[in-house]
Amino acid sequence: MAALLVFAGAAFADALTPESGGSPNADEIDSLYKLVFAVALVIFVGVEGALVYSLIKFRARKGAVAAQIRGNTRLEVGWTVGAALILVVLAAFTFAKLGSIRNPPNSGPNGLQLADSGTLFASGPTKKFPPNGRSLNVCVNGQQYIWRYTYARDCSNAPLNSIFSYQEMVVPVDTTVTLDINSQDVAHSWWIPKLGGKFDAIPGYTNHTWFKIPGKFATKPGGTVFFGQCAELCGRNHANMTARVRAVSVQEYQRWLEQHKADIKAAEEEGAKQRQELQSGTTNP
Repeated sequence: MAALLVFAGAAFADALTPESGGSPNADEIDSLYKLVFAVALVIFVGVEGALVYSLIKFRARKGAVAAQIRGNTRLEVGWTVGAALILVVLAAFTFAKLGSIRNPPNSGPNGLQLADSGTLFASGPTKKFPPNGRSLNVCVNGQQYIWRYTYARDCSNAPLNSIFSYQEMVVPVDTTVTLDINSQDVAHSWWIPKLGGKFDAIPGYTNHTWFKIPGKFATKPGGTVFFGQCAELCGRNHANMTARVRAVSVQEYQRWLEQHKADIKAAEEEGAKQRQELQSGTTNP
């Protein structure tokens, strides 16, 4: 029985609150949600308790004459001031958390900035960046019904030979990753619950977000995979538009990067060879 309770607790840990644990912004969203939920729960129990008490205490009785009450100034002022104070507290806590949700931190000491990765670092004034202005930038493009990830500094002018992948994004742990999110066709919505809030992917418009996955998620072989789903109805195969983010060590990420660079170079060389054969008329059937 004790074992069942332990596993049940783990299984339902995020049943009533947002998923968290994969990135600091997701953790801050979760803590903010829990505060609002706790305040709302206290208010709900208080109001419903007063209602049930009143229904029992002042239920109709034969021959009893109900007291005629025309108002209670102190009570009315009290619940008005109380409600205002609750809103002030929630607003203050929200604004205190908002900075750490919106603003990405610097990469950690074991992150990608310790390696020479050149143009993969992004910097600029048009979106939120870490204090040192350096992050791994990934262009997230929604397409019916798949996600494309291009590793480039400037998503609007990414070179044709930029590293890219479909379905699964591979990133190094302890590294701040910034995302430029847009769509190629219809409205989509990027959402990996454990890595923060969801952001719409809209044709002709770019949204921005970030995440930073702790180093502990790279300890097991192959890293850790975070799963997500397009959260905007985008067509008949919307349910199949899933997303994955694989967090790996910096060394494994660099191996993955080099392999993709080699694959792109090989594909370019093969394409050039086939074009030359077509032009010379020596293509084999």
